[in-house]
Amino acid sequence: MTFTYTDNKYAEIAYKSLYPDNEGFVESEVIDNKLVCYFENENITTVLNTIEDLIQCEKMIEMTSEIV
Repeated sequence: MTFTYTDNKYAEIAYKSLYPDNEGFVESEVIDNKLVCYFENENITTVLNTIEDLIQCEKMIEMTSEIV
């Protein structure tokens, strides 16, 4: 899953904000102005729940830091 921001600074903010919650569940990296997240699990329900949680957390970051 990839989130695209206006510049690298905002992608870094999102990465650092999401990292504590994602540790052990989602691998992520910043590439240019994008936050790229990777998921892997044998249970599709776990993957879907992780994706849903990630999207909700990212939305909150956007709302609170105005990085859209």
